[in-house]
Amino acid sequence: MSGGTSQGKVYLVGAGPGDPGLLTLRARDLLAVADYVFYDALSASELLQWASARAQIVFVGKSSGRQAFSQREIEALLVRHALEGARVVRLKGGDPFLFGRGGEEGEALAAAGIPFEVVPGVSSALGAAAYAGIPLTHRGIASEVAIATGHEDPTKPGASVDWAALGGLDGTKVILMGAERLGEICRRLLEGGAEEECPIAAIRWGTTGRQEVRECTLREAASGEFFARSPAVIVVGEVVKLRKRLSWREELPLFGQRVVVTRTRSESSRLGKWLRELGADVLEIPTIRIVPRLFRDSQRDLIRRLGSDFSWVILTSPIGADLFLRHVFETTGDLRALGKLRFAAVGGATAAAVRRFHLAVDRVPESYTTAALASCFGPEDLRGSRVCLARSALGNPELPGSLRRFGAHVEEWVLYDTEPELGDRTGARGRFLEEGAHWILFASSSAAENWQKLDLRPSEGASSPRALSIGPVTTQALHRLGVPVFAEAAEHSIDGLVGCLLGLAQKEQEKQV
Repeated sequence: MSGGTSQGKVYLVGAGPGDPGLLTLRARDLLAVADYVFYDALSASELLQWASARAQIVFVGKSSGRQAFSQREIEALLVRHALEGARVVRLKGGDPFLFGRGGEEGEALAAAGIPFEVVPGVSSALGAAAYAGIPLTHRGIASEVAIATGHEDPTKPGASVDWAALGGLDGTKVILMGAERLGEICRRLLEGGAEEECPIAAIRWGTTGRQEVRECTLREAASGEFFARSPAVIVVGEVVKLRKRLSWREELPLFGQRVVVTRTRSESSRLGKWLRELGADVLEIPTIRIVPRLFRDSQRDLIRRLGSDFSWVILTSPIGADLFLRHVFETTGDLRALGKLRFAAVGGATAAAVRRFHLAVDRVPESYTTAALASCFGPEDLRGSRVCLARSALGNPELPGSLRRFGAHVEEWVLYDTEPELGDRTGARGRFLEEGAHWILFASSSAAENWQKLDLRPSEGASSPRALSIGPVTTQALHRLGVPVFAEAAEHSIDGLVGCLLGLAQKEQEKQV
């Protein structure tokens, strides 16, 4: 715990509407230091990747119609853990003070004398409409917005939303949690004077890769001809017509494609972010966990000899590059200690990791293979020179031999081991089993082997993913494991793998047209 027996603090944090990129910086900082994270069903589970590994993660929302905890029980949990000295994040979908019951939780904390902070979030009322290409206000069309809930407290003696009165107002109406009562709500809006042909948009899973937008008129919705599924944001008003010109998310090249990423957790997050920016619905299911090896005195001695005794350092992964160079600067604290040392890196991502330390990369093979790396050198480059090969325990054993045949003296440094990733903090595995995916990306043979060990099979009727491989070594591993490879990246790098996916998705879209 952060504070021992002293009193802790509770943070009522808005998780935003679903896209992890819409989480505020303050919210991300708090997740990183929280002792407890209580999250609900409408706060994107991907956000939990930013929680500390030691944090206790507790689901307190509704799942399959069942309530994990009552509201009073949630409030009691927040108070209890704060009294124990914990930093508690209450992660709530959208904004905690807009139909999020954050006010009730704040009142409970104030009554118990617990300090708390409210961190606003992007409301789904705003975010979902924006991602659907619907401006809630627009000059000459709508100058006001009314936001109402379609799901009121069932214990209240009467409804507080006067739908008929809303129907008589100009401007845009946004209805949250109203999908199940949409027909009834629209009938009341019509009774209040709303136009029958007024357009409606129902935005399901807004801002996420599985966003769905359906449109109809108020008359169709009121008659029961239109069905909206939860969770959905309902937008009523003439601004919905602007979607024909302003819809942008559906135009992204990977919109509608669910993609499984199997890299390590940190690498998956970077690749996942890129794929989401391209419109994909990303399931990050890392299969590998990186376990750095103990930094020993013998390696400190090697680092001190780098500038004087070695000609080359060869790095084969971004993680390896980062670990190696951090060890170097922790030991020497001075770029000049590297002397005239030159660097070779396998792949653009590894080269980029070296350059982040303001170091030049002298050799980058065109292909993401050990053979290609060896071919970057000639005998004149390596004869009589000393090479430090820093990489994982699963490095290709053929590389040192290839370098030695050129006359190099090779010293290997195993920086880290890889272990199967067994956790599923974000729930991505559960979603894969239920919904399947269109594609699965494999960037290494070890990722393929560990994926096979997980034995994850989508349920009947769900999409079975097609496998894309980063290069020949990974392809061979997949074939050995009995996994059909749909395509192999022409350029054996992460950029090439994404490019391969983009090309295939474009071909599918052209067929549909």
